[in-house]
Amino acid sequence: MKTSLKLEELAMLMLGVFLFYQLELSWWWFVALFFAPDIGMLGYVLNEKIGAITYNLLHHKFVAITIYFFGILITSEIIQMLGIVFFSHSCFDRILGYGLKLKKGFKFTHLGEIGN
Repeated sequence: MKTSLKLEELAMLMLGVFLFYQLELSWWWFVALFFAPDIGMLGYVLNEKIGAITYNLLHHKFVAITIYFFGILITSEIIQMLGIVFFSHSCFDRILGYGLKLKKGFKFTHLGEIGN
């Protein structure tokens, strides 16, 4: 089952790459911003609850898809790109086993404990 979930995430990551390809933006944007959602980890400096909230906000696929469609609505390729990059990064993280964080600590995710 774990393999099928990783393949599903890989397919979604490829969808993100395809959607970015449809934009008229340089690929360096995708590469440069790919790890930008990880800035959400800075919330852990304050405490575990805030860290989980900030991390999850920048790694939640619904948020990324909403940003993307908002970009379509206002015809902004920059906003669309942000949604695509956030979505793609979230898929990449899920392939590696990093899921949405639970409030009890960074290593506890909706996919299970990191490292187990």
